[in-house]
Amino acid sequence: MTTPDEWDLHEEVTEYETPWYDGGYDLLEQPDGTEKRYYWADLPPAVVVVARISADVLESVDGTDGDHLLFVEQYRPTIRETHLELPAGIVEDGESYTHAAARELEEETGFKPSSTALLQEYAVATGVLRHDRGVVYAEGLVPGERELDNNEFLEVATVPIESALERAREQPANDSTLTSLLLAKEDGLI
Repeated sequence: MTTPDEWDLHEEVTEYETPWYDGGYDLLEQPDGTEKRYYWADLPPAVVVVARISADVLESVDGTDGDHLLFVEQYRPTIRETHLELPAGIVEDGESYTHAAARELEEETGFKPSSTALLQEYAVATGVLRHDRGVVYAEGLVPGERELDNNEFLEVATVPIESALERAREQPANDSTLTSLLLAKEDGLI
């Protein structure tokens, strides 16, 4: 097994910058002495929210029984598909994952949590991305103020807790929703 000190960084090049991410490569000397470019995209940290909405709140909003999870349905132009996903967004400078989760949840769904807990922080697609993600569990939801960003065109949906993972596995499925639900299930929260 090679160690980090067996890899010499000769050059780090940012080839382009966008409002969403930067892209470039590192020129490295590999442990066998050869040089290779390793390409990367550098994205800010993001958060995904597993938000449990209680039956009494749902009943007062739309007459639904039983606890549910909040989802959002949105078209993803990058892949030209509409996905049913958990609420998510970028962690702003100086924010914790839990603070970002509460903010994103209210902005996207119109519900504020009374409690949040970080379930996991992890690196995403480490072969090509410099990107960390946090999964936050939120509960004690109460109505708040929905405030979508100018690029968010999404609909709020609720899914009964007992069928949320099964529903998330239906195509088209996505990694952040599946990973987050599996973590919440493993932790006994759903």
